[in-house]
Amino acid sequence: MRRHGWWLTLLVLGLCSAAQAEEKKFKACFIYVGPVGDIGWSYAHDEARKLALKELPWLETQYVESVPEGQALPVIDRLVKGGCKAVFTTSFGFMDQTLEAAKKYPEVVFAHATGFKRAPNMATYMADFYQLYYLNGLMAGALTKTGKVGYVAAFPIPELKRHISAFALGVRAVNPEATVNLKWINAWVSPTKAREAAEALMAEGNDVLAFTEDTATVVQAAGRKKVPVFAHYSPMYRFSPDFVVSGQLVHWEKIYIDFLKKVREGAYAPGKLQDVDYWWLLHEGAVELGTQPGMPINPKWVDALKKAQMTVEGKPVSVHDRVMALLKDMSSSKPSFDPFQGPLTDRQGKARVPAGKGMSIQELNQMQWVVPGVVGPVADEPQ
Repeated sequence: MRRHGWWLTLLVLGLCSAAQAEEKKFKACFIYVGPVGDIGWSYAHDEARKLALKELPWLETQYVESVPEGQALPVIDRLVKGGCKAVFTTSFGFMDQTLEAAKKYPEVVFAHATGFKRAPNMATYMADFYQLYYLNGLMAGALTKTGKVGYVAAFPIPELKRHISAFALGVRAVNPEATVNLKWINAWVSPTKAREAAEALMAEGNDVLAFTEDTATVVQAAGRKKVPVFAHYSPMYRFSPDFVVSGQLVHWEKIYIDFLKKVREGAYAPGKLQDVDYWWLLHEGAVELGTQPGMPINPKWVDALKKAQMTVEGKPVSVHDRVMALLKDMSSSKPSFDPFQGPLTDRQGKARVPAGKGMSIQELNQMQWVVPGVVGPVADEPQ
């Protein structure tokens, strides 16, 4: 009986310890605009969520996928009722409803990706690609034979205008007369629209493609036509190993792990988030140039990029060497180069960035204009 009593005591203590450990779990919830299997944006956020779970043993997570923009609030209501202490909303179109929810639930921590509105309990965050788009633009400018580079674009929001402009600046740094030709599909996830836009751009003579759409459709369409293409958000080398030149890779987990640790420590809490804005780039490791991790440029395209020449400070330099030099510089703690260094004008000829100046994070986040060389209608473009 005594032995049985000891075992019973140990069992009770073990159950209590497990219950206490469970009680200490912190629940963070994620809202995605697309399906987690899209291979692009939502997939990358969900991979980061999984990595955060592995890194943080006290973390519990839940996600809701394929939430249309403008319909986030009912989802947030449900998640908060389910015990979520932190809610990450991961699309620009969720911004206003996230702000509304932050006011409705002042005890919950909110963080919104890609936006610019904050509150005492709502931070903003971005792992931004504009540096990478410039580097990919350099390569695209070197590889086009027609001087026409096609871009399949989702929505005309500041993020895309910033990225397309950085890409165009890179293209024209190598090929000053080249154009970046847009086709808007007004969707984040639409393989059908993405394929139709890519095929139309190629039929119009665009012999290099880039895109913002959350599947590998454009990569596959370009590969079928043997057209060089730049991947977006996730490793897409396997979808067209002969024609994916490079691309933009994201490491959202760098932000999520840092943010959640600070929440756990109390550094980030309701009332302390009004000025919290992550703007993480190459230096922070939040983004990476490449077709897949560890491959900044597809080896099949290295020779062509080494042969291609551009002029830098009056001297001829291979495009490959320029890309790698700028990648190293912009990965440093104090980059000497920025794609949006002035003087810059918009495509209407209006001065936007003075000589010797750059753009602030706020200006980049609210950018509505596009640079010369971008061809096609752009909604909300200032005249």
